[in-house]
Amino acid sequence: MSYIKICQEKISDRKAAKALCPFGAIAENAAGELEIGAGCRMCRVCIRKGGGVFEFVDDSAPGVDKSKWRGVAVVAETDPDGALHPVGLELLGKARELAAKIGHPVQAVVIGSYAGDAVEKLLDYGADEVYVYEDPAFRHFRIEPYANALEDFIEAVHPSSVLVGGTVNGRSLAPRVAARFRTGLTADCTVLDMSPTTDLDQIRPAYGGNIMAHINTPRHRPQFATVRYKVFAAPLKGEAHGRVVRRSLAADRLLSKIEVLSRVPKSAEKSIEEAEVLVVCGRGVKRPEDIVMLRELAEMLGGEVASTRAVVEAGWLDAKRQIGLSGRTVKPKLIITCGVSGAIQFVAGMSGAETIVAINSDPKASIFKVAHVGLVGDLYTIVPELIARIKANKEAK
Repeated sequence: MSYIKICQEKISDRKAAKALCPFGAIAENAAGELEIGAGCRMCRVCIRKGGGVFEFVDDSAPGVDKSKWRGVAVVAETDPDGALHPVGLELLGKARELAAKIGHPVQAVVIGSYAGDAVEKLLDYGADEVYVYEDPAFRHFRIEPYANALEDFIEAVHPSSVLVGGTVNGRSLAPRVAARFRTGLTADCTVLDMSPTTDLDQIRPAYGGNIMAHINTPRHRPQFATVRYKVFAAPLKGEAHGRVVRRSLAADRLLSKIEVLSRVPKSAEKSIEEAEVLVVCGRGVKRPEDIVMLRELAEMLGGEVASTRAVVEAGWLDAKRQIGLSGRTVKPKLIITCGVSGAIQFVAGMSGAETIVAINSDPKASIFKVAHVGLVGDLYTIVPELIARIKANKEAK
């Protein structure tokens, strides 16, 4: 483990040395010596400004032999009926891109009671190898047998990187298995890249979206990353060229302390992630009653109403309609933001839209930096005018 060493003999001014730490982590112990407490954030300010008093010591254990870990693997999630979650294809496209940079194969893992057409689809979209764990015990997601299956795959194949969808199941599975291999996991990545050393460059927003954290796992394998649906684009369908490998687990590894008594399907509803057109309600909307106007615009365009975090916290719209780091990631063909300032947390969830139209009365609003079309003015004037023009065009046809 790396740490900062204090050279006590080099200290000339204890008070000045203590003041170097912006977190107040340097203090005197009972023996009158300076020591670094748990408040240290390893920012290394003390090293840069301490004049040799503080030294960085890296005594980390040597890393794994990276040559023994090959492949970029994707956990392809399916439902109990064998339907493939679309985030699996998006991850497969990114895996192909990453693997091509280092000459590694692309692997896909399917865990379920019925693989259905998922296997053939994964082959069609570029998987070199599809590993299938098919058993009645996998019909419903239960963390113990699913984690055992993914662990078995990793021990047998030794993939260098493992990409998991940021779904409810994926968020449970990835950390459980990463902990078993004592390796790193970066959640909700927005950018992934591969270095020549096979280290996966994982980038995600941090500190409320104020910075983009760049994370690596240079000493451990495999490298785990989860990615939300709609962050990456799905690849184009090609010709299948890969192979299918079927594996099974011992009976005791299929056991679980969770028993599924029944399964009640949710009523069908259109998710904002699937909508091709979105009209977003922001803080500039004055009253909840005014959302009716935005909903009318969305319906005329065949779309849905979405919102920023402030609107959801005010109780005006359901949390399922929130876009951003703490909401949903969307990639519609058209998004119209109404009274949205454009905070980085919000933009991170919608910047992949094909066309962004922003309506805001403040010409300096951040949303105009990412918008393709900017309308400076009062949304209460612009939105009714848009509705009137759309109605007129429809009547003319």
